[in-house]
Formats: sequence, structure tokens, C-alpha cells
Amino acid sequence: MTHLNLDGTVIRTDRVAAPGPNGADLRWSGKHRHHGGNVQVISTPDGWPIRVSPVRPGREHDTTCARHHGLIDALNRIAAELDMPTLVDLGYENAGDGFRHPHKKPAGGKLTEAQQTYNKVIRGIHGVCERANSLLKTTFKALRRVSLDPSRITKIAAAALVLLQLEYDRTI
Repeated sequence: MTHLNLDGTVIRTDRVAAPGPNGADLRWSGKHRHHGGNVQVISTPDGWPIRVSPVRPGREHDTTCARHHGLIDALNRIAAELDMPTLVDLGYENAGDGFRHPHKKPAGGKLTEAQQTYNKVIRGIHGVCERANSLLKTTFKALRRVSLDPSRITKIAAAALVLLQLEYDRTI
């Protein structure tokens, strides 16, 4: 493989009683405007999911979730030792040297033509990793909305990954 992809997805849930330290609901994702759990998905260059992380509260940022589960350190090590970077979106900005993400437009400024071209390449290649999240969520109805305790999302996502790999006879 030339690279890996990392992307988070919020699995919708209807269980909402999870007050956080400041009184805000831990399960509420302001970005997605619904309750859920954040799961990080590592995929191959062609968008095939190879690992799912345990669930974290939907309120948490992708980088926070990945760091909590040791994915940031592990993927940085893989990049350093195997020269295999991880392509990500801007949600993982400043995660480390092993990550390749688009350039952020500076406040009141413009991106150079080289930066714009780099962004198109990174987004085009990384866009395939959305397939991994889509495969998991569309193949397994249980991952579209979870009515159980949100902590159960971990086992559901792991089981879905195994079943998907067995069904298509595709493991690493």
C-alpha cells in the first residue's frame, strides 16, 4: 500500500442521557446536529475499511478520538518506519508528520496555486476513504441508527467490519 486513509464518522443514536462535565450533552454532535458516537475508520487506498476504533462521544473532535485510541501515534510510526503516510481531512490538522491533509486558507489571504493543486490531489485521493464509512453504514442497517446504549456501537462496528471482510473475502 502507498498510504492509508483515516476518517471519522458519527453513528446516530437516540439515547441522549449523557451529561458532560460542563453540563453539555456528550453525545450531541453540533456538526451533524444529532446525537451519536464518533468512530474512527482506517481504510486502504481503495477505500476498504481495515480497522474501526471503539466509540467515543459524538461531541468529540476526530483528532481527539483518534488520539485517545492511540491511532495518531501508531499512524505516525507507520509513516516514519514504512514511509506510508495517512491521508486525512482538515479535522486532523496538526496531528503529526505522518499525516497529509489539505492546506487551510489563511485568514484574509489566499492559497497559492501550488497549495490549491496539492489540496485537489489530497482531497481527490482521500475522498475514496468515504467509501469505507459508506460501506459500513449502508451495508449494515444497525450502524445507521443505534437504539441501544451508545457504548454498544463499538461491538456493532467491529462485528460489521468482520462480516464485511468475510462476505467479500477481503482481509489484510
